Amino acid sequence: MNKPIKEFADYLKYDLQYSQRTVDSYTRDVEKFFVFLNEQGLKMDEVDLLVIRNFLTEELNNGVGKRSCKRRLSSLRKFYKHMVDLGYVKDNWFIFISTPKTDKRYPQILYPEQVEKIFESNAQRTDFLATRDQAILYMLYYTGIRAMELVNLKMENVDLRQRTIRVLGKGNKERLVPFTLECKKALMDYIDDVRPVLLAKQPISLDKNKKDEPYILFFSDKGRKLTTRGLEYILDSIEKKTGLFVGLHPHVLRHSFATHLLENGADLRVIQELLGHADLNATQVYTHVSEEAMKQTYFDAFPRAHKK
Repeated sequence: MNKPIKEFADYLKYDLQYSQRTVDSYTRDVEKFFVFLNEQGLKMDEVDLLVIRNFLTEELNNGVGKRSCKRRLSSLRKFYKHMVDLGYVKDNWFIFISTPKTDKRYPQILYPEQVEKIFESNAQRTDFLATRDQAILYMLYYTGIRAMELVNLKMENVDLRQRTIRVLGKGNKERLVPFTLECKKALMDYIDDVRPVLLAKQPISLDKNKKDEPYILFFSDKGRKLTTRGLEYILDSIEKKTGLFVGLHPHVLRHSFATHLLENGADLRVIQELLGHADLNATQVYTHVSEEAMKQTYFDAFPRAHKK
């Protein structure tokens, strides 16, 4: 990683307090552009509109989707703005480039009946990890937290008496999210019966980066702190063990949580606060999901809607 990209990564991480995953994503986009510049024999400060258009054309010709191009433009726009601030370049030509239009994609959601069926089927499992997995399912659906937020939850973040969790979200913004009695019972079963056994499996480590691991809420079957990929693996295994293949994913449960709240009359700004969205526009996508669901229900259920 060259010096400008390293300084950009530090700026994102320490000044803007972006997550490591976001920092990695931004820097990969910038590094991809630098590979293109090297192939063209160009330097960072020799970029103009023609260079950017040639880069985008090459990306699209190589099969890169419009959505990925849109994200790379966003990364490079932020990168060059920071380079202007640092005095590495004079102009940020990326602010004059319009982003490619992409098709509107609505979040995938589960029907309440599907969610209930998953809960019921997983509760019938008899293996040792079933209790942990049930608590994870309840936490993801009943609180709508992100995968990264769940794997970083600590015991001190959970208030069983008040039935709330304190979540540290994007940009280190803290929020309080309630959960149900059903979720509380699942958590208590996991904390009392399963978590101590998993914690006992944890190997002794002198790594300072892992000093907080014993205080984490959820562990892997080997007693280690969960990763987001590990969480996805657990949901995949739940589908295999229950025989219910519905595309179970942390984001699907989060989207289902928000959509079901909206369809049952919750205020959009309350949902925004529960989800930890900084911008209401990010929450408004669920209004479109509900509209689509309403239209689909209409055409499925109303007999004359099928007549030409």
